[in-house]
Amino acid sequence: MIKSLFDIKRPNFQVLIILISITIIGVMGIPFGDPRFVIYAVFLELIYASLAILIAKGYRKPIYVCIFLAIIIIVGNSFVNAHINRIMTFSRPLNTLVLILGGYILQGLLIYTSVMALRITNRSKSMQQ
Repeated sequence: MIKSLFDIKRPNFQVLIILISITIIGVMGIPFGDPRFVIYAVFLELIYASLAILIAKGYRKPIYVCIFLAIIIIVGNSFVNAHINRIMTFSRPLNTLVLILGGYILQGLLIYTSVMALRITNRSKSMQQ
């Protein structure tokens, strides 16, 4: 039997879908963001794509990185005055929607799915012993 290049297990699949969604929303939002931060935005999207590849290959440690990164993104977005102003005034609607969807909703889902994937994996490992 041929072994697959990717070893996506059920709990990790949900994390993978969220990471792909974050990457797609982020890439779509880069042109609408501040041109001074394009390099950082591209770098961040490459990090999410790399995490998605590592999780698709079956690695477990990148899930911890996902939790940490999502918390940093949510906290960081909450302290940037331009982001707070944009959300409160809805001055640039498309940019604001990308910020809310990619910077808060999907990040929260990433934290939730990552924690659940780790719990399911730990539970199944403890039952096997």
